[in-house]
Amino acid sequence: MQEKTEELLRRIRVALKPWGNHITEKRMFGGYCFLYKGKMCVGETKQRLMVRVLNDHMDIVMKEAHVGPMAFTGKPMKEFVFVSEEGYNTEEKLQRWVEYGIEHVKSKTEG
Repeated sequence: MQEKTEELLRRIRVALKPWGNHITEKRMFGGYCFLYKGKMCVGETKQRLMVRVLNDHMDIVMKEAHVGPMAFTGKPMKEFVFVSEEGYNTEEKLQRWVEYGIEHVKSKTEG
């Protein structure tokens, strides 16, 4: 299991390379989160991808297979989703989720 987690973290790091020095990592939500300019955009916990998604995209995203609300306490967190492995099993799929996360942060920080 640890190997799969490490592999996912490596893949996320590769997908985030275009944003270079603006990316930091932090332990959060029982896993690892990646922050763009100090704001969480994407992460991993229990081999699920955690992604910040703009409210405007939530209806579309939530209809996708392998996507569910991010709810640690039973109540969904606003503008957060979990994506199971089948939803990020190619580099193209993973990149799409990373870009959703970056888009979310940019909308909150760059107006």
